[in-house]
Amino acid sequence: MLSTRNFEPLYNVECTLRAFGIVQQRFPEAELTLVGGGSLGQKLRSLAGQLGLRHVTFAGRVPPHEISTYYAAHDLYVQSPNVDNMPTSILEAFASGLPVVSTGTGGVPAILTDGTHGLLAPCDDHQALADRIISLLDQPSLARNLARNAVATCEAYTWPRVREQWLSHYREVLGAPTGSPVVAALGPR
Repeated sequence: MLSTRNFEPLYNVECTLRAFGIVQQRFPEAELTLVGGGSLGQKLRSLAGQLGLRHVTFAGRVPPHEISTYYAAHDLYVQSPNVDNMPTSILEAFASGLPVVSTGTGGVPAILTDGTHGLLAPCDDHQALADRIISLLDQPSLARNLARNAVATCEAYTWPRVREQWLSHYREVLGAPTGSPVVAALGPR
């Protein structure tokens, strides 16, 4: 499993560690890689020890150009924020073909439909988070279907698609007819 959230209170990485403890009771050889850093780094390392977790890697902060290697090396993406807008980490996991388990906070449900693109758990509920992870480990065909659906949604976030949405909004604001060049609607410079 992979999580790429910074070690700050709003991302609640503690919940991910607690969920992993439950997963590891059922799957003793399960592995978790935590990519990130932050003010709770030492506390999270201590918690992993207190929980007796094995196979947990604290990878630290990773340069953006290297993050894809972490997604490629893992089978499942998990995060448990208490607060979030529209995390690109979920889109990165989607694009990498990983099934995703997340808490359903903030803008997460806007990009991840529970049971279609991934699985959502209530905030700060490590048991529910673990249950969703275990369901994917028990049902590889479900995990594959979620990942396949998630990859397909990535098309909506590509530049050609987003570009047209932005241009449409600009045309609407400027009162320009659909399909007319935005530059012409702006008038002379």
